[in-house]
Amino acid sequence: MTDAERPLLFLDVDGTLLPFGGTGMLPLPCKYDPSETARPELDLIDPTLGPLLMALHCDVVWATAWMGDANDVVATRAGLPVLPVADLPDYGDGDPDGLGWKTRALVREAAGRPFIWVDDDISEMDRWWIELEHPGPALAFRVEPAVGLTAAGIEQIAAWMQSLGKA
Repeated sequence: MTDAERPLLFLDVDGTLLPFGGTGMLPLPCKYDPSETARPELDLIDPTLGPLLMALHCDVVWATAWMGDANDVVATRAGLPVLPVADLPDYGDGDPDGLGWKTRALVREAAGRPFIWVDDDISEMDRWWIELEHPGPALAFRVEPAVGLTAAGIEQIAAWMQSLGKA
């Protein structure tokens, strides 16, 4: 499989690797503040997910407001190596068409390659726009933020990749 055929997997952090919003959980800031030394919510990251993601036949890329801080704070906790970071607009920059703030940037980053976008903030409008604007296969895989990504979710992603002949 050439690099152009190898799928990308764009990976979010908050609500995806780091569940939030369930009973007794506080909402998390979208940007890491290194001055905050006590971050007990980081213990919610499942260290078994990283090896499962890396076993997929794809290139995993951070797609998060954490940007490069995800490598410093999240990667080792999730069992992931240092990953490349998608070139995203500033968090909170609104889209004139009501798309999610990452949608256009991820389609641009994929540049026609097959991709999977794993996030807790994916709308039907995002899916529709990706289908219209991205020439290759794409899976916008939404997770519930209070649960986050699970091994079962990764199995669903692997099945989708297998259906493309990419697994």
